[in-house]
Amino acid sequence: MASHYEAPIRKPLITGNKTYHQISVDVARPIEGNANKQWWIVFSIALILFMWGIVCIIYTISTGIGVWGLNKTVGWAWDITNFVWWVGIGHAGTLISAVLLLFRQKWRMGINRSAEAMTIFSVIQAGLFPLIHMGRPWLAYWIVPIPNTFGSLWVNFNSPLLWDVFAISTYLTVSLVFWWTGLLPDFAMIRDRAVKPFQKKIYSLVSFGWSGRAKDWQRFEEVSLVLAGLATPLVLSVHTIVSFDFATSIIPGWHTTIFPPYFVAGAIFSGFAMVNTLLIVMRKVCNLEDYITLQHIELMNIVIMITGSIVGCAYITELFIAWYSGVEYEQYAFLNRATGPYWWAYWAMMTCNVFSPQLMWFKKLRTSIVFSFVISIVVNIGMWFERFVIIVTSLHRDYLPSSWTMFSPSFIDIGIFLGTIGFFFVLFLLYARTFPVIAQAEVKTILKSSGDNYKKIRDKNGK
Repeated sequence: MASHYEAPIRKPLITGNKTYHQISVDVARPIEGNANKQWWIVFSIALILFMWGIVCIIYTISTGIGVWGLNKTVGWAWDITNFVWWVGIGHAGTLISAVLLLFRQKWRMGINRSAEAMTIFSVIQAGLFPLIHMGRPWLAYWIVPIPNTFGSLWVNFNSPLLWDVFAISTYLTVSLVFWWTGLLPDFAMIRDRAVKPFQKKIYSLVSFGWSGRAKDWQRFEEVSLVLAGLATPLVLSVHTIVSFDFATSIIPGWHTTIFPPYFVAGAIFSGFAMVNTLLIVMRKVCNLEDYITLQHIELMNIVIMITGSIVGCAYITELFIAWYSGVEYEQYAFLNRATGPYWWAYWAMMTCNVFSPQLMWFKKLRTSIVFSFVISIVVNIGMWFERFVIIVTSLHRDYLPSSWTMFSPSFIDIGIFLGTIGFFFVLFLLYARTFPVIAQAEVKTILKSSGDNYKKIRDKNGK
């Protein structure tokens, strides 16, 4: 018998003949050393974008929402598209962490930390859009159900926009707790390695007195499982509620029951693409090729391929149901999407989301780093277009041809969006310099069963 742990055909998830100490050294290196040149270049670009976004936000709030490209017909456009896009990107983190933890998947170990960080940062970006969209962000507390003595009206609990507030705040809270809990052993490891007193003090504060006793580990395991159990329904509920913003209206092209499952599949699809984008860059910049291996990237590509196929199936279902319903308004909504003035956005969405992931069926392509990186960016562009198509093409031509109009974003719209992308990367790059990027304690648990040198020894002994 070659293995007591797993099938010998599985490739190692940790390469480079690592020892336990070597893992600690590799994970702590990006934090303890100075940032390299690539980090500074990317950080500077992200910071400039972020600053430009802040300028656009200040201009919007001081002048009014009229500086956007909105009009009477298309009241929801660029900002809500970006909101849904960012919430979608945040989905992979919880899925990788929670669902794969419950299924005991070892390949999540190398990538879960970055995926969770990505979730938190993208939900922060998503939360910015409804706030700016209010026009008066200082009255944001009106969306919270507080007593009328505060002078605001009691909120409408029938509105899916209010469900959004609850769903996203819950999602952010659970994701934060989950992320921080996983970080405790890693913070303790950095605390014990720290030489500078200030650094030692900070990391001992954030590690909550972690000592690594058996009791600590037992509680850690229990809390992780409980949080994973809580977070799993959130994977399904958050984007389902976002889809209700559309599905509970009576606008042709929106009023459909397929929205919840198809939004969830689309969110996982775009989330995994973003994880791929970030990890392919990170493994290079932080020299983590031994922990984020080709195997990890291939498995994520398979998830992208499957969810891309589900999304494609949903598009076809929508078209079929529009035709089968016999409602000419519904049929026109889809005909207008594919052949109307926004045909280019519709076909960009179809190409990026349905056709490009099908190339992942070929092993040679899904194990190519460059190809995976290109596809991951293509998928996220496609998913942005999907939200744009759903929102703008359903609104810009309604029942009355006299009120038909076109939407085009102003440079302020575009500036705010670029600003959130900059903000996201600023947060992510700072995280990569101050937090352990790999969950070293978890990676060590699979070293004996999935490290390449242990596999070789075991196979030799078994034969």
